[in-house]
Amino acid sequence: MQYPKVFVVILNYNGKDVLKKCLESVYKSDYPNMEIVVVDNNSQDNSFVEARVLFSKFNFIQNNQNIGFAAGNNVAIKWALEKMADYVFLLNNDAFLEKNTLSKLIKEARKDKSFGILSPIIYTGKNKKRIWFSGGNINWLRMKVEHKDNIKNTQFITGCAMLIKKDVFKKVGLLDERFFLYYEDADFSYRARKSGFKLKIVSDAIVYHFEKSSESLNKIYYLVFSGIIFFRKNANWAIRIYIEAYLLARKIKNKYDLIRNPEDKEKILVQKAYREIKNC
Repeated sequence: MQYPKVFVVILNYNGKDVLKKCLESVYKSDYPNMEIVVVDNNSQDNSFVEARVLFSKFNFIQNNQNIGFAAGNNVAIKWALEKMADYVFLLNNDAFLEKNTLSKLIKEARKDKSFGILSPIIYTGKNKKRIWFSGGNINWLRMKVEHKDNIKNTQFITGCAMLIKKDVFKKVGLLDERFFLYYEDADFSYRARKSGFKLKIVSDAIVYHFEKSSESLNKIYYLVFSGIIFFRKNANWAIRIYIEAYLLARKIKNKYDLIRNPEDKEKILVQKAYREIKNC
């Protein structure tokens, strides 16, 4: 049996608490034809340096600044495609594979040529009773992407653990670098679907996600900022009219909330996102 060449791409930024475990899980994978690429967004916590020592057979790329999720991954994706990758598997540095996860994803991917992007079931931490992602919907009216139990008809695949066929990149391009953080995966999935590729959730492939990013208040800013970019970019003209009215109402409410509580950090970040999106 010929095994397609898979490049596992792990983007790292200050992942000292999680990167080693992530790389150990990939190292133990039973898939026989893969290369691992760790791309670092100028971490300051020594995590990248330590990883290069511990996993010397892996490939390492270091960016000279934090260029965000989309741009950081694109550096490694371009490199992988130049090395004749058949598939690229994006994996968060705070996510861990089971030994056979990649093998199951590839096995499923080869069943149907139209499968462009595939995802495992992703659990929160090691708790198999709490699913973090098993499919999702794009809610155009509330301007949100939502994690739902939508295995059979998911509308997007999360970038936490995303297996992508090389043909998708050839047809739709790379991740959109206007998204610094969040929504780049939904945008890429949406573009792939519009180009005729199918999305697939593989129910017997498993990843565990220890969501480090959720601890930061900056998450609120980027969810708002990137969300506006996504919906303005991808909505049809009728939904776009609705979106602009909906956004105006949200901005007014946020200003009112800040008048009532000027020290609300979350509302301050939301206001900042609304203000700065004008320059995007």
